[in-house]
Amino acid sequence: MGVADGAVGEPPRIGVLGGTFDPIHNGHLVIAEEARARLALERVLFIPAQTSPLKIGRQTAEARHRCRMLALAIAGNPAFEINRIDLERPGPSYTVDTLRLLRQELPAGAGIYFIMGQDSLVTMPHWRAPEEIVRLCRLVVANRPGYAPDVAGLEQAIPGLREALILLETPELSVSSSELRRRVQMGWPIRYQVPEEVAAYIREQKLYRQGEQAAPALAHPA
Repeated sequence: MGVADGAVGEPPRIGVLGGTFDPIHNGHLVIAEEARARLALERVLFIPAQTSPLKIGRQTAEARHRCRMLALAIAGNPAFEINRIDLERPGPSYTVDTLRLLRQELPAGAGIYFIMGQDSLVTMPHWRAPEEIVRLCRLVVANRPGYAPDVAGLEQAIPGLREALILLETPELSVSSSELRRRVQMGWPIRYQVPEEVAAYIREQKLYRQGEQAAPALAHPA
């Protein structure tokens, strides 16, 4: 458990950062870049969800808007790419399904490094097929304020998790997509929390002006 070192001639290491990205913000970008640099990742795939299992019932911006904001945000980093694998299939975007499809799409032997925060790690026992997830990838877990995951307890719930786990210290940015949407709705600034190109796009397209629909109880764990 720790930060891995790259080696010449080994299979490519591919980072994966999934989410609704509604909108993409600087916290996402900082975590992705830190993982890329520290783990010698060849590239990081940003995979926008069609429908997040954790957000069923919440109204989201259309996929075309979320993808456009992603494209604007990552344009300056040649190691960052958008992958539409979850947008091109119906239904909730379960992590295990995404990883299965990526295994078919990526070069044989490629290492998949699934990037998440500590807040997501603590919910993993409730995800769909978590035991398979830890077989399909390494889990790159960025620190989040207020979270201290019980790794021993998680290992009991998900055998193999500890071996798959890489804990990554990252700069702490207290930014969330839900708070950004609320700030836009209230007419408050989001400058310096998202790339300026993303802030301009939100203004131009008049995104997040309306209130969000209340989400029902969780129906589909990730």
